[in-house]
Amino acid sequence: MKIIPAIDLINGNCVRLTKGDYTTEKVYNTDPVQVAKQFESAGFTRLHVVDLDGAKAGKVINLSTLQNICSNTSLQVDFGGGIKTREDLNKVLDAGAHQVTIGSLAAKDPEKVHGWIVEFGADKFILGADALNGKIAVNGWIDDSGIDLFEFIEGYYSKGIRHVLCTDISKDGMLQGTSNELYERIMKVYPDLFLIASGGVSGIQDVEELIRLNIPSVVIGKAIYEGRINLTELVKLDESC
Repeated sequence: MKIIPAIDLINGNCVRLTKGDYTTEKVYNTDPVQVAKQFESAGFTRLHVVDLDGAKAGKVINLSTLQNICSNTSLQVDFGGGIKTREDLNKVLDAGAHQVTIGSLAAKDPEKVHGWIVEFGADKFILGADALNGKIAVNGWIDDSGIDLFEFIEGYYSKGIRHVLCTDISKDGMLQGTSNELYERIMKVYPDLFLIASGGVSGIQDVEELIRLNIPSVVIGKAIYEGRINLTELVKLDESC
């Protein structure tokens, strides 16, 4: 399993929300670059960065923070939040992002995203399949698109996408365990998918259970920031898989 720590950004700060609710914002660090360096020093090789300002505004906001993280670490960064135009896509890739996570736009304008997949290659993209009650949520998880989660995945799987970040919004930030049944269902339908589980990790036992279920990857945020997981222990688990 590949374990990926997360940095969520609001106003350039490292924050976490609960169930995607912006009114629950909690600032953990005002220097995301320092946090990224800590993850790198611990032994992690990847980082998940979300521009929450961008997701809400519909355009990339925290580009300079992405640039600073990429220029000051060797982490492979996947970046999402607010990417709606080819200009923003190019800016994010030029800033050093290894991959780009596309969620809301993938739901609202699949034709545009399909074109990007052809132009840039499917491996450059992670499909952000963020769902609440089985339906894809968009615009920073504020709105329900009405699109079924599995239909959404299928539409992009058929176009060559193999990296999917799936967040069960009802679990996000709750520290109450992950949606294992959902992830098992996805992997049963798409056994060659590089599925990245997200939301609900409360401790090392949740990661171990995901490993037991053969889930390829997991993003972890709040459990790290709240001290529920020791980084040294976590990275050893990552290396042993």
